[in-house]
This record gives sequence, C-alpha cells and structure tokens, in this order.
Amino acid sequence: VIEGVMIRGRRTVALACRKPDGDIYRYREPLRSPLVRSRAARLPFVRGVVVLWESLDYGIRMLMRSAEVQLEDDDQLGKGGNTLILGLALAGALLLFIGVPYLATSLARALIPSSIVLNVTEGLIRLALLVGYLVAISFLPDVRRVFAYHGAEHMTIHAFEHGDPLVPERIEPYPTAHPRCGTAFLLLVVVIAIAIFAFLPRVNIVVDLVVRLLLVIPVASISYEALRLGAAHERSPVMRLLVAPGLLLQRVTTRRPDARMIEVAVASLEEAIAGDRDAEAAA
Repeated sequence: VIEGVMIRGRRTVALACRKPDGDIYRYREPLRSPLVRSRAARLPFVRGVVVLWESLDYGIRMLMRSAEVQLEDDDQLGKGGNTLILGLALAGALLLFIGVPYLATSLARALIPSSIVLNVTEGLIRLALLVGYLVAISFLPDVRRVFAYHGAEHMTIHAFEHGDPLVPERIEPYPTAHPRCGTAFLLLVVVIAIAIFAFLPRVNIVVDLVVRLLLVIPVASISYEALRLGAAHERSPVMRLLVAPGLLLQRVTTRRPDARMIEVAVASLEEAIAGDRDAEAAA
C-alpha cells in the first residue's frame, strides 16, 4: 500500500498509513472469508487458493484506500472497480510470467528439440523475469519507500511474535525478512512451477498456454503448503534450506525503515489485534 502497512489477522484486515498532515490513518474491517466459515476451505491444498485470491482482493482494495488517504479523497471505487483492477492486474501478470517465457522458448524449439529442456528453460526465464522485475523497480524512490514499509511490517511482526513491546526502539533490532512473506510465496510458485511444467508435452500454443494457466492453481496450493511447513518448522535444517531463497530475495523487497514507518506498522498490527479480539468476543 502507499505510505502504509496492511496486516491480515485471524478475523480482521487492518490498514494504517501516514497521512499528508503527518497523522496516522487507521482502518480495519472484518475478514469475510470462507476460511472463517467453512471447514472445507481450510483443507490443505484448498486453503492456499482461497488465501491467494483473498490476498489479491484485499490487497487491491487497501491499495486503493491508501491512495485515497494520500489524496484526501473519500470516494470509493466500489466492488466493480476493484474487480476490474484485480482482473487487469492478473491478466498482466499472467501475460508477463506465463506468456512471455513460453513464447520466448517456442522461438528456440527448432534448436532445442527436447520438451523437458525447453520447459526448464522457460521456467528459468520466468524466474529471471521475477527477480529482474523486483530488482529494477527497487531503484525507484517511491518503491523503495514501499519496500521500507514492508520491512517495518516484518520487524513489527517479529517483535510481536517474540513478546517484545511494540515500540520503535524494541522493534529496530529485528530483521526485515520474514519466512511467511508474499515474496517467498512468489518465489516458491516459480520454482515449483519449473518442476511441474518440466514434464509437460508441447502440443500447440493454445493447448500449452491453457494447461499452464490451469496449473497455476495447484502450483499455488503446493507453494502455500510448502511455505506453511517451512514457517512451522523453521529450526529444521531442511526447512531452513526451503525458506532460504525467499529470505534472500527479501533483501530486494524490504529496506530498513525509519522510526515513523515503524510507528505505522505498529498501528496496523494494533488494529488487527483489536479487530480479532472484538470478533472473537462477539462470536
């Protein structure tokens, strides 16, 4: 989000961002999620798809709200506008990270007859695109601020998980990387896709792209479960190896924040905690 932090609690989505006048804007809303209402939605390999979609949905909504705070505009886009933006964002991401690598390797099909080699090359191009894109945007000043708020979020969560007071001087020693991070999830998706896509036969452009699009859902589900497993057993050497690439990539997607950014992250976490407490008391 813009000049702020969004945190998802057990039953609440919270947002805090720095207003142009220097005050902190706070907002929270109940998490209307199948994960709360349905046992089926919490099943392994199902919950990952639900979480992915909700993260995109709430992420777009909170991004738009944070933009309105910066513009001091109370008008809301509404559900239709959010759905349109979400759809366009998904289409652009799929085109860049699925269409472009596939088309690039298809041009080399005459030189590389093996479909396995082509598919692995396709996956490596996809990985290079992801890392290259993140590195490229990290040089933009506005994005560097977003990444600093990202670091503030992780540091604040670390402090909370270790039972430390949520004040900047106690939060500042913590690292900006966190094993349960969207960056780590994206990297896992790309790496697991390399392993799964490697054995796909190449038929024609329509069939191949449709199959890849359909496989995005199971790949995301497997990646989510792997991320949960790594976070639950982070002391295990095997799990440390699993989460290490994601932590390494967070050197790009996080920055050391200043104290004012940490204050915003604390405000967001406080809203999430308060929202969860109120929801559980009312249940």
